[in-house]
Amino acid sequence: MSTRPTEKKTTTGQIPVQRATEPAPVPDFVAAPTIAGKSLAVLRVATGFIFLWAFLDKLFGLGYATPSKGAWLNGGSPTKGFLSNVHVGPFESMFHAWAGTWWADWLFMLGLGAIGLAVIAGVGLRLSAAAGALMMLMMWAAEWPLAQSMSTGEATHSTNPLIDYHIVYALILIALAAASAGNTWGLGRRWSALVGDRTWLR
Repeated sequence: MSTRPTEKKTTTGQIPVQRATEPAPVPDFVAAPTIAGKSLAVLRVATGFIFLWAFLDKLFGLGYATPSKGAWLNGGSPTKGFLSNVHVGPFESMFHAWAGTWWADWLFMLGLGAIGLAVIAGVGLRLSAAAGALMMLMMWAAEWPLAQSMSTGEATHSTNPLIDYHIVYALILIALAAASAGNTWGLGRRWSALVGDRTWLR
């Protein structure tokens, strides 16, 4: 007796033709990145380094924007110098009250460090965009480029009443998150697989 399996006939009496198995699709993380993807990856890393460098400079006092004696590790305040020198806009008194407070220092430093690391790594870009855009908008409000003169009577020398570098940084963060820029030269795809359906964490 033959052990060869028999093929069932269809209702028309014809034997169905077996099609060749299609090759498995190439995983997304193996696919070669496009020029646009590479460009966004470079922009992502550069933008993240802006935040990370500010964090490191204020933490250790690297001698650029923050002298060694003003380092957070040496007892300096990351927010006092900037916020106490706000002399323009409707939120001047509010920023003066915040200047040098422990919670403002911690929130500012945690924000700088976390945003910088996340954007460079390409993970949590949606959260980073929201947090970074909020931080940039608050710094924009502190400088208040809409005004032509400060409360001290001096000119603000504002170069643009609406769009300054804070707004540009905020828009860059939003664009990076919208374009899933962490998928190229970053951990974006693996992070997305890790968080699953919780898209707000991507």
